[in-house]
Amino acid sequence: MQIVEAQQVRQSLREGKRVYATAAISPSSNWPRAYQKIGGIDFVFIDSEHTPLDRGTLSWMCHAYSAMGIPPVVRIPSPDPYEACKVLDGGAAGFIAPYLETAEQMRQLVGVARYRPLKGARLQEALRDPSSLEPELRSYLEARNSATIFIANIESVPAINNLDEMLAVGGVDAVLIGPHDLSCSLGIPEQYNHSRFAEASLTIFRKARAHGCGAGLHWWQGVGDEAYWAKSGANLIMHSTDVTLVTQHLQRELNELRERLGESGSPVETGAIESV
Repeated sequence: MQIVEAQQVRQSLREGKRVYATAAISPSSNWPRAYQKIGGIDFVFIDSEHTPLDRGTLSWMCHAYSAMGIPPVVRIPSPDPYEACKVLDGGAAGFIAPYLETAEQMRQLVGVARYRPLKGARLQEALRDPSSLEPELRSYLEARNSATIFIANIESVPAINNLDEMLAVGGVDAVLIGPHDLSCSLGIPEQYNHSRFAEASLTIFRKARAHGCGAGLHWWQGVGDEAYWAKSGANLIMHSTDVTLVTQHLQRELNELRERLGESGSPVETGAIESV
C-alpha cells in the first residue's frame, strides 16, 4: 500500500499538484492512528537532524505510519548517502537531505534514491553514464526505486545560486526551504517577513517548478502566510510539527481559561515556536 501512495506523492509533487504533509517527531504509538483519523495528510516528515531519535525508534515510527497508510519521509542528519540508505533500510518511504549546496552532493543522493542498492564504483559509473547499466539491471532499479521520495532541503544563498545546476542532475522530487537556516544565510535571522526572504523563497519556487520539481517550505507561523506561499508557487505544503501544534493550542486554551476565570496577571505568551 505504501508503494502506491508514495508513487502518488512523487507524481503529484512533480506535476505541481498540492501535497500536504506535517512533521511528526513524537514517538508515541498514539500519533500514527491519530494522523490517520485526521485524513488529508499525504505523508509525514520525521526529523532526525534536530531531534535525538535513534535508528531503532525511527524504524519503528516508519513502520507504524506505513501501517496506517501514511508514507514516512525521514530527514537525515547530514547530506550523506549512507545516512539516506540507513533510513530507507529502516522502512522510510523516502528521505529529506539537509543543507544541500552543490550538484555533486545532489548527484550522490540521487544515486541512493534512484540506483539503490548499487554502491561504490558500479554506482559512480551509472551516475556518470546511465547507459552503462544492463537493460535487466536498469529495469530492476527503476522498479525497486519507483516509490522512493527524495526531497532536497534548500537553506542557503550558495544553494540558491547553484540550484539550476543541482536540479539539472534529475531524480529529485521536490525542494523544501528551511526557513530558519535560510534567513540566517541571508543575514536576516528569523525575519521571515523581510523582502529578501520573500524574494529568495520565490526564486527557489520558480527554479524548482522550471525543472519539474515540487517546491515548498516548512512553515509554522500561521495558515495565512502558508496560503500565501502556496499561491506564490509552493505546492509542497509542509505544515508545522506535532510538538509546535500541541504547544500553541495548549497556550491558547490556557489563556482563554484564565480570561474566563477572571484571573489577574499577564497571560501566557503565545508567540510562535520555531519548528524543526
